[in-house]
Amino acid sequence: MAFIFITLLIDVIGFGLIIPVLPDLVGKLAGGAIDHQAHIYGVLLSIYGLMQFISAPVLGNLSDRFGRRPILLLSLLFTGFDYVIQAAAPTVIWLFIGRAISGITGASFTTATAYIADVSPPEKRAQNFGMMGAAFGLGFIIGPALGGILGQYGARVPFWAAAIASLLNVLYGYFVLPESLPIESRRVLTKKNLNPFKTLGILGRETWILLLAGAAALNWLAQQVPPSSWVLYTEYRFGWDKRSNGLSFALLGLCSMFVQAWLIRVLSRKYGDKGLLAIGLGFNIVGFVLLGSSSFGAMMLASMILWSVSFVGGPAIQSLVSGQFDETEQGAAQGALTSIQSLTGVVGPPIFTFVFGYFTVQAAVKIPGAPFYLGAICTVLAAFMARWALSHKPAKSEA
Repeated sequence: MAFIFITLLIDVIGFGLIIPVLPDLVGKLAGGAIDHQAHIYGVLLSIYGLMQFISAPVLGNLSDRFGRRPILLLSLLFTGFDYVIQAAAPTVIWLFIGRAISGITGASFTTATAYIADVSPPEKRAQNFGMMGAAFGLGFIIGPALGGILGQYGARVPFWAAAIASLLNVLYGYFVLPESLPIESRRVLTKKNLNPFKTLGILGRETWILLLAGAAALNWLAQQVPPSSWVLYTEYRFGWDKRSNGLSFALLGLCSMFVQAWLIRVLSRKYGDKGLLAIGLGFNIVGFVLLGSSSFGAMMLASMILWSVSFVGGPAIQSLVSGQFDETEQGAAQGALTSIQSLTGVVGPPIFTFVFGYFTVQAAVKIPGAPFYLGAICTVLAAFMARWALSHKPAKSEA
């Protein structure tokens, strides 16, 4: 777990480095009015999610066949090359190529989750999946902050720094990271397993697992609200500038690290996976309602801190699902879940930004917090679906 945590941390820092400067670089290369630049930026984000959706089950199944270590190392290597492409991009087309490669290599998180499943006993799966979230939280604090500092010297500088971080990560993994999947536990690779849609079928073997995956999809869809609407909402309602929004994202990363590195361990021991899932969904609903109702900045930040407790729900779902598959199929199962999560990253942002625009400009009654309320509704539906799924879970399927 120490090896994989450091690998993920360096990977996320590299990703976070470019967050503060990517919109600026898009604007310089795309030109035109602000709305045109925003449209190009939105499409770039969707391209990333789409490629991750297509690639996640492929990398997961490849790791089931060839082992976790080589797939992780190759993903990190190509991530470094991708940052070089974006750093040197002369036109927007090259940024699209770079973001497409980012989506493909970003699906390495599938292999990382399978690695964690390999080395974790059932009773510690949720806790260890939470460590993955902690790595993301810490990286999300360090990366954007460092990217903002380096960005003062040029919009392309953080891309070069991200490339160096990724390539150093390859060296670290090559010399330190051990293989977690024994040769005798690997399975034969077939063409149907590389199809991202057919691979989702692994979750449909039992109805209750399929419904639990559906609940996960609705929950992850709801959690696309802050990434897509946070800045729009805070600028419109509170007049926050980029610095304020940047600090708020750093605070969110800190909360994520605290929740998934420590709080999830405490709650997991006391309530188990089912209890964690209920807590996560409950805080998602309450947090979104409070965020959408915030009337001043301090209330928004306090609501965000409360909402961050909902991050315990994702690892619980991963643990419940992974416990139903043997070690030869962990890559495929985690790949299917990662594909679902990636797909919500494709469809979520345009949905929630459209809702925000409609209820702040076109609607007769202005409701700028509408995206958060819609997120709460999605989570309520997820809660009902999860309750039905777990009530029909056979006793013999307990993780």
